[in-house]
Amino acid sequence: MKTSLDCIPCLLRQSLDAARLISTDPSVHEHLIRDTLSWAGEMDLNQSPPAMAQRIHRRLRDLTGVDDPYRGTKDWQNRLGMELIPALRAEVESATDPLLMAARLAIAGNVIDMGSNGNLTEADVRQALNQALTEPFFGQQSEFRQAIAQAKSILYLADNAGEIAFDRLLVEQLLPTRVTFVVRGAPVLNDATLVDAQTVGLDQIVEVIDNGSDAPGTLLTDCNQELRDRFATADLIIAKGQGNFESLCDEPGNIFFLFKVKCLVIANLVNQPTGTQMLVYSKLGAAYGV
Repeated sequence: MKTSLDCIPCLLRQSLDAARLISTDPSVHEHLIRDTLSWAGEMDLNQSPPAMAQRIHRRLRDLTGVDDPYRGTKDWQNRLGMELIPALRAEVESATDPLLMAARLAIAGNVIDMGSNGNLTEADVRQALNQALTEPFFGQQSEFRQAIAQAKSILYLADNAGEIAFDRLLVEQLLPTRVTFVVRGAPVLNDATLVDAQTVGLDQIVEVIDNGSDAPGTLLTDCNQELRDRFATADLIIAKGQGNFESLCDEPGNIFFLFKVKCLVIANLVNQPTGTQMLVYSKLGAAYGV
């Protein structure tokens, strides 16, 4: 998708939240905001929002000299995810429809997003999971089930640390031997990297690769050749999170997007209210404004 004018104040807010989270130095905050304001005036609105966010967070790492500013945040999010997994797995196993239950919980985990909520707490995560069965759910469930049944190879594009613990519940329903799980190639926000996948044990049940990119989405031109090859040849692609939706919704492919609607720009695009849990099939997306 293209960057909306309404995305610009959100990117400014995100840059200030990130600067304050990582540094107590007001000069760092000012530098990042001034850089972001300058870039906003010249940015290519035909690019997706993750392209600008990538630039902002690269600058933040340069200013602070910290390679992975959100490492501590990701650690507590992974710990929380692992603490919750046994009870959530029991919910999946006892459900009438284990696949749909796992998908719902995986989407609920998408609340663990420091880009949309820089003040995220453990209570926020627990509340999202408690509401997973009652919050609005929209999507092509039968198409999802059919695509999974037919696929010989599945590319699963992950989003955030902590959230990937809940992704594991869905991966376990997909016959993991046909799944390749993809994380970011370098730190950005609280997006999951290889160390996070290893922390929640995904590398023990599925092949895990990184995409070679530090964008908080999947910018194919910025990804390594292995990811691009697998993207082109996978029978089915499952793309988690709003950043992956923003960067891939215009790409061809057999893609299901799983995410929570977190802003009015996306809500207007998919014609669903904020907070909705989305399971959107790319080939049917045009009917819903996607």
